[in-house]
Amino acid sequence: MNKYELALVVNAKIEDDARAAVVEQAKEYIARLGGTVTEVEEWGKKRLAYEIQKMKEGFYYFIKFDAEAGVPAELEGRVRIMENVLRYLCVRQEA
Repeated sequence: MNKYELALVVNAKIEDDARAAVVEQAKEYIARLGGTVTEVEEWGKKRLAYEIQKMKEGFYYFIKFDAEAGVPAELEGRVRIMENVLRYLCVRQEA
């Protein structure tokens, strides 16, 4: 298994419950694809480098997980269509 990190920028204009639901859904996708979530970091609301969908701020989350090599591509396909995710990036961490 490889170690990965999924970075999510979530819409800052939604309620706290909805933001938590977005993160839970991403964690659920990881579990369904056979991965194991090891850590979730919440960085809070930050100003974006440039405007995305007429928004200047977003909530940043970093989800670290262990998974097989094919999981990140499948995960990105599912996260891509999530309504309240402004940006995402899944990267492999060096051992």
